[in-house]
Amino acid sequence: MDQYEKLKLSNQLCFPLYACAKEIVRRYRPHLDELDLTYTQYIAMMVLWEQNETSVKELGDKLFLDSGTLTPVLKSLESKGYITRARSKDDERVLIAALTEEGRALRERAVCVPDRVSACVNLQPEEAATLYTLLYKLLGKL
Repeated sequence: MDQYEKLKLSNQLCFPLYACAKEIVRRYRPHLDELDLTYTQYIAMMVLWEQNETSVKELGDKLFLDSGTLTPVLKSLESKGYITRARSKDDERVLIAALTEEGRALRERAVCVPDRVSACVNLQPEEAATLYTLLYKLLGKL
């Protein structure tokens, strides 16, 4: 076997993952533009729509984002009126992100986004479930 075989792009797991992620986010863009959200802002809002409020550290852990990436995202969401950020009453070291009424209302406008993107992807439900399971398994190992 050629010693350089492992350096071929076609033999890399990372490349199709990267290319698919980039293409999926590109499919989200027109729908998120209507909401004036970036993809990163959208996934942060998804967590907040589910939990109403969370510590910034927990949010970063859930989204696999460091504070340097997450802070500008949250500042932007705050400036749009969708969230507030405040120190925890129990522990001043903890910063809490919480939905505002405007942030809750945005959820209604965003509810159609997953179906629209799903229609572009065109996987069978079983295929999507398998891919989801495998990706989270890989994330768990990393």
